[in-house]
Amino acid sequence: MMTRLFAVVLAAALAWPAQAQQPAPKEGVEVKKSGLLLLPASTVERSAAQQYDQLVRSAQQKGLLNRDRAQVERLRRIARDLIPQSERFNKDALRWQWQVNLISSKSVNAFCMPGGKIAFFTGIIDSLKLTDDEVASIMGHEIAHALLEHGRARMSEAVLKNVGISVAAAVFNLGSLSTELLAQATNLAVSLPYARKQESDSDLVGMELAARAGYDPRAAAAVWHKMAALGRAQGGGQPPQFISTHPSHETRIKEIEAALPQVMPLYEAAKARGTAR
Repeated sequence: MMTRLFAVVLAAALAWPAQAQQPAPKEGVEVKKSGLLLLPASTVERSAAQQYDQLVRSAQQKGLLNRDRAQVERLRRIARDLIPQSERFNKDALRWQWQVNLISSKSVNAFCMPGGKIAFFTGIIDSLKLTDDEVASIMGHEIAHALLEHGRARMSEAVLKNVGISVAAAVFNLGSLSTELLAQATNLAVSLPYARKQESDSDLVGMELAARAGYDPRAAAAVWHKMAALGRAQGGGQPPQFISTHPSHETRIKEIEAALPQVMPLYEAAKARGTAR
């Protein structure tokens, strides 16, 4: 009996180190910020805030700003859930002056400018009949662009093309960029599509933000299924991926589903804490 017990204990002792050495599974997604960040973050955020204020004032003057108070509060509630999760990807997000507004427009769009300036258009909510999980997915994706500083990278690129490489460093250091040039760069950062890699990274980060905040990350795939259906219903669809800066709907869905094992445990943990939405 003692010999058998000793053998069991010895086997367990020999097995323990091997088990202990196994690396713990990674939690969440791994992405990197944009590399071209020549413009100071403070300059980018200040210019973005000015452009955002102009957009909000224009919408207000036209009677298109925050007309549906229930939807506005819904968006702001979801933002309040997501924003505390941002620190993992960008510590500066804790000091941003976040804003969330809803603009009445048929445009199927939403964005988050550098510094946390969020806008949703009623078209994306109404056309896709978004659930809270799906709103969180879209908002998380747009917030991710800001956290990963994709807008700052695009603005840096736009300014670089205008002032030339030879004077770029001096201009950036002196902070002597013209207001007009910065405004043009900021407009480009919002209006032009992001690169495929930036879109894919933002999909992943947005899923993690949503999952940590207690929203089902599987909603990200549901959004793109709805986007694809809307495109077919409107007779447009999407250009082939090789001539588009955006990943195709099918590619996005596959990448999102492939990343679910990395973020579902975060959602399950939120549910266990009772913070699932």
